[in-house]
Amino acid sequence: MESVNAVASPSAVQPIISATHLGKTYRSGKLTVAALRDVTFNVDPGEFVAIVGPSGSGKSTLFYVLGGLTSATAGSLVIQGKDFSRLSDPQRTSLRRSQIGFVFQRFNLLPTISAKANIELAHDIAATGKPFDNELLRHLADLLKIEGRLQHRPNELSGGEQQRVAIARALITRPAILLADEPTGNLDTQNADAVLNMLHASSRELNQTVLMITHNPEAAQIADRVLHMRDGQIVSIEPGSRRVPVLV
Repeated sequence: MESVNAVASPSAVQPIISATHLGKTYRSGKLTVAALRDVTFNVDPGEFVAIVGPSGSGKSTLFYVLGGLTSATAGSLVIQGKDFSRLSDPQRTSLRRSQIGFVFQRFNLLPTISAKANIELAHDIAATGKPFDNELLRHLADLLKIEGRLQHRPNELSGGEQQRVAIARALITRPAILLADEPTGNLDTQNADAVLNMLHASSRELNQTVLMITHNPEAAQIADRVLHMRDGQIVSIEPGSRRVPVLV
């Protein structure tokens, strides 16, 4: 296990994410609660990083800060060379839509339209100005093993299939970064293992930068590095095994 001070990514490549002394505090009446305290780390392009910690450790707050869904109250966060702390809300929203894909514990698929339509809608909302890439969709559907399920509505899909559709939805805009928040939290073991395989495959085959928030240390082992959080701080960093679950 590395020292907590060894927070830089392991290569000399220009990091795609650079968090420096990030802090986040909340006011609750007269109390000030520190959700993040002096969080510093880098992530390289194409790296798979897992952030692990118990409930209340600050990992979910870090997820929202990294995704531009809330702002840090201290420190700086540079993504793709742009400092989130210096951006206006509209600029941060634009960067989030174009550069960051999200996968949540809840699949958040619209129930009245097909899987394919859910993916197409995400592309339209991102407003990249580029036409929908059907070739990319075919590649993602093959990678995620949902080729024959795209015309089905969410209630006709298993939980694992819905999460794979959610991953395709997040990747269809070719984001620089994929943020996954407890992506296996609502799945049984078999489907959870399948989704972890898909995240690993997207990182390797698409050179996708992935940050996965999880409370499960075993799930985190598919990553290149594992950041352990407690009380709003990174307390240790260790290499992941990069082993993916064996599907039976």
